Amino acid sequence: MSSKFMKSAAVLGTATLASLLLVACGSKTADKPADSGSSEAKEITLYVEDQYKAYAETVAKAYEKESGTKVNIKSGDQLGGLDKLSLDNQSGQAADVMMAPYDRVGSLGTDGQLSEVKLSDGAKTDDKTKSLVTAADGKVYGAPAVIESLVMYYNKDLVKEAPKTFADLENLAKDSKYAFAGEDGKTSAFLADWTNFYYAYGLLAGNGAYVFGDNGKNPKDIGLANDGSIAGINYAKSWYEKWPKGMQDTEGASNLIQTQFQGGKTAAIIDGPWKAASLKEAKVNYGVATIPTLPNGKEYKAFGGGKAWVIPAGSKNVDGAQKFVNFLASTAQQKALYDATNEVPANTEAREYAVSKKDELTDAVVKQFKSAEPMPNISEMSTVWDPAKNMLFDAVSGKKDAKTAAEDAVKLIKETIDQKFGNK
Repeated sequence: MSSKFMKSAAVLGTATLASLLLVACGSKTADKPADSGSSEAKEITLYVEDQYKAYAETVAKAYEKESGTKVNIKSGDQLGGLDKLSLDNQSGQAADVMMAPYDRVGSLGTDGQLSEVKLSDGAKTDDKTKSLVTAADGKVYGAPAVIESLVMYYNKDLVKEAPKTFADLENLAKDSKYAFAGEDGKTSAFLADWTNFYYAYGLLAGNGAYVFGDNGKNPKDIGLANDGSIAGINYAKSWYEKWPKGMQDTEGASNLIQTQFQGGKTAAIIDGPWKAASLKEAKVNYGVATIPTLPNGKEYKAFGGGKAWVIPAGSKNVDGAQKFVNFLASTAQQKALYDATNEVPANTEAREYAVSKKDELTDAVVKQFKSAEPMPNISEMSTVWDPAKNMLFDAVSGKKDAKTAAEDAVKLIKETIDQKFGNK
């Protein structure tokens, strides 16, 4: 898995705004029934990211054999395809089925860019994955495909077993073997990119913060300046006081973390499933585990994410697309997707199959996902990323105290929501 899902958050703002502007002059085609008498009814188009092309070709053959429907495959950049969706829907160029990160599903659905999806019994969804594809209007706009969460990677050559608590990590930080060369009193025992809100959220949420109320659907209730958020930010600051100065470089910190971990100077890091490939390539003797429990004894509540199968509103064969989505979400096809990609299936039966393979990364993602919080998928989420990033940087660098930084960020988020979405 590439880091496309994580990066989707960064482009969400402009993409959502663009789709809002475009849909204002477009028409919703989601309710148009498919013309079952046309030749298109026996043909559908699947658009996937390049990395899924081999899997898509296999699944297309299996579906054609089972249903007689031909599946044409187009591949390209996932987010680029979603950013063009409004134009493609209007011009008739939209695919019948696509994949979309969960954080885009709700907003694209309520913007009129996606058709509703009926979740079949065979999809074996649970409440959490269902919430990831359910928009603020209560409608479902996708079938869950894969789940993701941040996890902890640790160096097996440096520590015998995975640290279980943040107290364990604090003890590692006292060990002189992790002293950072050239900066007195600084340690690289444990590193996390906590000026990036995507990475820091679990720390804040584990202390009682939240982005939006009503399970992420109420943008009028923002929980990023509550006591829990301030406690989480202050705990992050206590680590920044121990960490090398380069960790405050919001652009370069991720590279510093990677080089330190790959170079055997760091015992543990927090990152996503997509990090495993580069660590394997670098021949790091790493293990994967859930993120240690916080000083308050609670779980690190990282964002729960992943991707869903969606049906563009401009699909010329909505009925055929729905049938194909049911096939893709079935236990058999979800197992096949795991075998082909090692990405954790959203389907609960296929997830059990994945866990039975005794893969450390799969096991850690499944366990961490249980305490993960679904990332809000409403359009207003686009206003959160930049102010939250500035909030974290201002607090951990000492530019502002945590309370001021948090209150300033929430004020800016509220103002931006009013400007962008006040007429909704």
